[in-house]
Amino acid sequence: MFGFSMSKEQKMVSKEVAKLVKGLVIDSAHEMDESGTIPADAVQKAWGLGASVSMVPEAYGGYGMEDSPVDTTIILEELAYGDMAFAVAALSPSLFINPLVTMGTEDQQKTYLPLYCKETFSACTLALNEPHFGADVMALKTTAKKSGDAYVLSGAKCFVPMADTAGHMLVAASLDGQNNLFIVARDNPGLTVSDREKNLGCYALPTFEVTLTDCTVPASDRLGGEAGCDYARFIQKTRVAMAAMAAGIARASYEFAKGYAKERVQFGEPIAHRQSIAFMLAEMAYEVDSIRLMAQRAASELAAGKDVARSSYLAKLYAGEMAMKVTDFGVQVMGGHGYIREYPVERYYRNARGISILEGMAIV
Repeated sequence: MFGFSMSKEQKMVSKEVAKLVKGLVIDSAHEMDESGTIPADAVQKAWGLGASVSMVPEAYGGYGMEDSPVDTTIILEELAYGDMAFAVAALSPSLFINPLVTMGTEDQQKTYLPLYCKETFSACTLALNEPHFGADVMALKTTAKKSGDAYVLSGAKCFVPMADTAGHMLVAASLDGQNNLFIVARDNPGLTVSDREKNLGCYALPTFEVTLTDCTVPASDRLGGEAGCDYARFIQKTRVAMAAMAAGIARASYEFAKGYAKERVQFGEPIAHRQSIAFMLAEMAYEVDSIRLMAQRAASELAAGKDVARSSYLAKLYAGEMAMKVTDFGVQVMGGHGYIREYPVERYYRNARGISILEGMAIV
């Protein structure tokens, strides 16, 4: 149920994730961004939270808990508050596991879930975005064709997180004009993973272009079997997740800028006393709340089984625009210091740009 205050359990979840982020991410995010790497032990500790396997049946290595999109938005916001790259990397297995639990056949769950629902982090991922001008995840150019008892996939994907180490990935492709998801092993001879991409933001997150050339997969590996999956619902869940991460990035920028404005003294007083700065901070504060509320409203509707095509789209659209506004204000509040890489606001600004551009980097 959606409300304006968190339950006791949600407060506990938020507190635990915030504690982990403070200890693992806040102080090391700049170093991770500069080095382009995320320490394996940090990802393992985030994996220990159990967010990716919480709703996986116990028989397959999960906790058998009820699916809770609202709880996941809370987790995603806190992780992205520390660093968006870390949030995506730590929860990237959810991009594979979540659809299998909610839309996979019993045989698919039995075959693949135990491979990744272990105590140790094992990478699996999603190949969704495409490297075409005007690419649209609802109008895929990657195709699938039925060939006997198999499907043959052809096309290209980009911004695929952790593709170099993922054992399996879900690949989105159009089959007879209908969008579907297919389970593909990274060692499939028809799948090629390119060199690591060089992106504007999320320097620490390894993403790759994936090429499918007559990539043959068994018919049994079409998610949901011959009936297929609810692809539209899947996209809606990823859009809510992107909005939740935007709330975390925007909140981080706002809180850092606010702290700086209170401490930075010019002409005998903190710059926070200046009307121009105070007004920017006020706008940042209410936009952070607005992003969060739109994400959590859509998540609540998901939990209730409602159609969230409109609310999920609006949440991501608004989050993409306002995260850029808030992080831009963060840079402005800090003046020249905002342009220096040693301060995190420029990283928040770069990462926020990805919210509107990227699809399917997280899921609730």
